[in-house]
Parts: sequence; C-alpha cells; structure tokens
Amino acid sequence: MNNAVHFGAGNIGRGFIGETLASNGFSIHFVDVNSTIIDALDSRHEYDIELAAEGHKKIHVEKVDGINNKDNPEKVVEAIQNTDMVTTAIGPKILPFIADLIAQGISARKANNNTTTLDVLACENMIGGSQFLKGEVYKHLSDEDKKFADEYIGFPNAAVDRIVPIQHHEDPLAVSVEPFKEWVVDESQMKHPEIKLDSVVYVKDLQPYIERKLFSVNTGHATVAYTGEYLGYKTIGDAIQDNKVLDQVKGALKETGDLLIHKWNFDPAEHKAYQDKILSRFQNKYISDDILRVGRTPIRKLGYDERFIRPIRELKERNLDYSVLLDTVGMMLTFDEPKDSESVDLQKKLSEKTPKEVVTEVTGLKDEDLINAIVNKYEDKIAATEK
Repeated sequence: MNNAVHFGAGNIGRGFIGETLASNGFSIHFVDVNSTIIDALDSRHEYDIELAAEGHKKIHVEKVDGINNKDNPEKVVEAIQNTDMVTTAIGPKILPFIADLIAQGISARKANNNTTTLDVLACENMIGGSQFLKGEVYKHLSDEDKKFADEYIGFPNAAVDRIVPIQHHEDPLAVSVEPFKEWVVDESQMKHPEIKLDSVVYVKDLQPYIERKLFSVNTGHATVAYTGEYLGYKTIGDAIQDNKVLDQVKGALKETGDLLIHKWNFDPAEHKAYQDKILSRFQNKYISDDILRVGRTPIRKLGYDERFIRPIRELKERNLDYSVLLDTVGMMLTFDEPKDSESVDLQKKLSEKTPKEVVTEVTGLKDEDLINAIVNKYEDKIAATEK
C-alpha cells in the first residue's frame, strides 16, 4: 500500500485531497497544528465525508492518522523520509512555514539513501503553487541536498477545485463538500509518474487549466461575494438569488471567458458548458457559504497576478472588454470586514492615503489609465452608498 504525507487537516484536506488519496488505496499521515483534529485522527484512524447534495451520500475514509507538526516535528520528518507522496492544502501564505520540515524530510531521504522518486504537490488556490513551495524548500537545503532533490524530488504544479459549504459539526472530523471536484496535475514536472491517481487529470501543460479555474471559479465566487456584500447580503446563497448579483457574475465570467478562449483556444461551446456548471455550483442550496469568508484577504486578491487584476490587464492588452471586472474591483475596495486583518488594513490605507496611492500599492499596476479607472470605480461605489 502507498502512503502519503498531507499537510493541512482542514475541510479541503480531509474532504478533497484525503478523500482522493484514500479512494486510491493510500494510507495518509495528516499533518496540522490543530490538536483537536490531529488527536481525533490519531485515535480513530477514520472519518466520514458527506456530499452537500440531494441524498447526502456518505464516503468513509480510513487508514489515516495525525501528526502535530508543532509538537512532533521529528515524526513529520520521519514520515516524509518514507512516504510515496507529499501533498498540501493549507493556504498559500502558510507554505513557507512548512518548507523547513519538507527540506528536513528530503535531507533524511538522502542520508538514508532513499532514491525512490517523490512528488510534492501543493494543492492551493494559486498559480505555480508547487514550484513556489520548491523555492521555499530549497532555501533550507544544502548544495548537496539540492542536487539530490533535483534528481529525485518533483514539485509538479496542480490546480484544484472543490467548494466547501458553511458547516458546524459536533464531530471534529465530520466534513461536508460539494459533489464536484477537479484536480489537475502537470505531469511534465513529475519525478514519479508511475503513481497516477484515479479521478486526477494529468496534462502536459497545466497553465491553461490553472487559469481557467482561477479566472472562472475563483473570480466568479469572489464576484458573488463582493457584489453581494456591497448590496447587503450575508451568504453566497442569498446573494446569487438577486438578479443584480447573478448578472454581475455572468458578466465577469463572460469577460474572463473571452480572455481564456483567445489566449488558450478553449472551445467556446465547451467553455460555456464549464461556466454553466460553475454557476450551478454557486446556486447549489446545499453549499451556501459566508460572504465574509469568501471575500476575506482582499489585498491578496487584488494582487497583480490574482483573479481580477491579471485578467483585466490581459483583456486590456487584447482590446477586449473588462468593464464588469473593473466594476467588481470598485466594490472590492469597499469591502469592510473587522474580523479579517487584510480588510482592516485595506480600509486603514484608504483612510490615510489617496485612493490612487492605495490602488497603485495593492495592485502593483503601473498603467496610469487602468489605475485611474479603478479609482473612479471605487469613488463611484462610495458615492452611491452615501446617497
């Protein structure tokens, strides 16, 4: 039996990556600092997943345990030393904090002459996640260990997609996920292509699929959240029932779809079906999410290569329409959630500096016309709320 070390025992870790690994016959070492979840995994060695759909089908996962990387880092290193695959689902910002442990695991493999090839897959909402993690891991490796890693350790980029609904369970291991899931891996970056998981798609060029997912699912979900919050809604499910919100997300997907079709030659009819599927997922009454959760970290989501600014930039370069995306960015800048540190930071910046200074800073844009267009949208949105 193959075994995997998976960083992140949260809902996506257990409900998507863990479920996929388990269905492929893997035993799984979950690594996390949440002692409640880790202790439960370590004592029970099993948990159930519920599909958020009619019938609420249950999926049983077994042959699992938990390692607390804060309390037992040496156990994580030992697990990596002997594992067949490493995966993550912890959030892009946390990747640097686990890099040292992965590096120590690689060093241990070298020290023990374990030359079985190993792939490390960062399953995060980001472009180039595994290669980013590789860069962080290599900061902790000696030159000799880097040579070993170059030969035996792969960091294939991955694109993952599954929505987790709002949920509260008495059982810390219970998790509910939508039926839809998509996990795509760049096989050209794999060191151990002999291990291929059923239900995972392997492609020679991941970039089109990462962008399709990021600029459709993530841009679309965020559009529902920021438009919904601007109009006073609290949940995605309530917001998407408002035609203003639905029209906004359809408009945003039309614009990102035009970009993806022009850039990557996706078949227009197939891409339309993909978008329709996404909209039906947002409208699934069983997976309504909290708008403030989906909208959190607005500064990161306003980044130069993120889900709004990048498609806007690339649409402008191609003389294609980006007016709905621009309008959504105007609403993003009004997003005010006291429980989210980035939202607090963004509103603080806007109170202390000019909107143009803030837009320039958070987006990384140098295009004056685009910066001014965003500022104008933001000021229009503020003015509209003050009437």
